[in-house]
Amino acid sequence: MPSLHLTKVAFSCASLETLQRRVAARAVDGELRVATRFRPKRADELIGGSLHWIVKHRMIARQRILRFDLRKDGRIDIVCSADLEAIAPVPKRAHQGWRYLEEAETPSTEGDGSGIADLPPRLYGKLSALALV
Repeated sequence: MPSLHLTKVAFSCASLETLQRRVAARAVDGELRVATRFRPKRADELIGGSLHWIVKHRMIARQRILRFDLRKDGRIDIVCSADLEAIAPVPKRAHQGWRYLEEAETPSTEGDGSGIADLPPRLYGKLSALALV
């Protein structure tokens, strides 16, 4: 079982439904390619792990990482399964690019029971800006 995963912000996505439509539109032969500038140094540990998507300061979905491919323009494609799995929303600050996520920090499909995941996205965003969550 992989012990390392990635997080990435779904730029310009407003909801899980928007992300699902984007993945469906960009998937080819059961795979989705996500371009990035740099190959992760721990790429071998990531294969079989998941790419966790952040939307509106919450991790809301994940996809299995299949491999990393070099592009003709020198960038790297993170090749993921086109199957998008919804997870219980977990608060997560936005960042640029991708970040490593250890297995112990990965969210489950049920949630943590705190109720934070149930807050409306706009309210969560305001509380987060005030450093209250």
